[in-house]
Amino acid sequence: MWYKFSEILGQALISGFTLSNTQTLFQFFKVNDPFRIIGIFLFLVIWTIVYLMFSGFPLTATQLNWILLGERLGDGFFLYQHIIDDTGPLSAGFYFMLDFLFGRNPLALELVGRLLILFQVIFWNFTMIKYRVFDENTYLPGIIMMALFHISFDLLSISPALLGSTFLMLALAQLFSQTMLQKDSSESTLLIGIYGGIATGFHPIYCLFLPFMLFGGIAISGFTFRQLLLSLTGYFLPLLLISIFYYWNNGLDEAFQIWPLIFFSEKYYYQSFLTWTIVGAFPLLLAVIGFFYSSVFRGATINQQKQRQLMIVWNIIAFVGVVVSKRQAAFQLVILMPGLSYLITQFFLSIRKRLITQSAFYLLVFVLPIFSWWWMQQEIQEENKYFVHPSNEPELQGKGMMILGDDLSPYTQGRFEGPFLNFHLSKLVLEKERTLAQRAKLFQMIQSQRPELILDQEGEFAKLLIDYPELLREYELKSAGRYWRK
Repeated sequence: MWYKFSEILGQALISGFTLSNTQTLFQFFKVNDPFRIIGIFLFLVIWTIVYLMFSGFPLTATQLNWILLGERLGDGFFLYQHIIDDTGPLSAGFYFMLDFLFGRNPLALELVGRLLILFQVIFWNFTMIKYRVFDENTYLPGIIMMALFHISFDLLSISPALLGSTFLMLALAQLFSQTMLQKDSSESTLLIGIYGGIATGFHPIYCLFLPFMLFGGIAISGFTFRQLLLSLTGYFLPLLLISIFYYWNNGLDEAFQIWPLIFFSEKYYYQSFLTWTIVGAFPLLLAVIGFFYSSVFRGATINQQKQRQLMIVWNIIAFVGVVVSKRQAAFQLVILMPGLSYLITQFFLSIRKRLITQSAFYLLVFVLPIFSWWWMQQEIQEENKYFVHPSNEPELQGKGMMILGDDLSPYTQGRFEGPFLNFHLSKLVLEKERTLAQRAKLFQMIQSQRPELILDQEGEFAKLLIDYPELLREYELKSAGRYWRK
């Protein structure tokens, strides 16, 4: 394995020095010229071709989950009211639109995700320039952030975390505008809250950033009490509109019952922290050095000091969000990208030794994506449960089914039918104490959808039959863990 990786790395080094030297490449992105965006775009295009045409990364369990959710919403059902899943309601609507436009096509997730990443990178770089975050106007944050997105292939696909982080980045830019001296904008204050509320609607775990916005607004940006109320009003406005939507569709009670359970359900441990540490050790080292040098050895304006404080608090909250997220997969790391790119840019602008900066830049932009690509290939070969391998059972072909377990591979042959999509969250709902009215609603939820086949991988449906003997009239056990509708 190591020989194969060293061979790939050697070829990349040779081609890199042949095409251009690192000094020219580093200076190319360091210059303040909007045409540098073309270089960032070409970097994304090249790696997109490598990933999609030569890597062969299988469909992941989370991607399949989101595809199935979009399909089921297209059948006329509603999240929380008819489908139990931890996806944010706005993300669910987005996957519904993707299913309407492209059907069950994983390639659409990859391409749309890269378009959104390109927007994030360009917007973040323009934000750094607009608010004079660094002493030099440079396009280094853009190429650095784009390279960081290639720490894992999972970061490049569209995900609720990526969708939500886009609006958190918009909110962060508005907070940056508040650090400008003698700037008092009610519009900006309101937008901070609105963007934060929309981000929470896409990815519920991002509610953790509400304290960040409040602390950043009060302690760093100097919010008045009026601005604080305005920001809070903006934050809860999108959530109120989501609640009104569910009220109109008679699903508000179910939404209020299930949404809080998202934060208490069991985690999906798809990838370990050790894997993330191995791949992300080098950029993390650059970020730590960049923070140290920019804080100790370089002067900064009052605005830049406030911006640095915002980014430190952002990184802390983002790290907490990654740790407490229920699906421990690399796509959750997307929220760390703005903070890391900011600190790493500080490294390149603070260190004056040309050999060090150029070597570090080359390792970050070229070697890191290659190493990450190779490392993820090894994860696939180890049969990681995160990857879904197509099922090959003729009796499942085209069947409507519901799986109560972690192995979603049978869905590659059939359709998802029934209320229980996220197994860990569904198990929490099934084990919860219920009133007579809640028992009736749960039975109606199952009865109204009536999947043709139930794959009871963990024995949860067998327990459900004890509480609801009426279901025995509908289903019979024909093989181990497989209940067919009569």
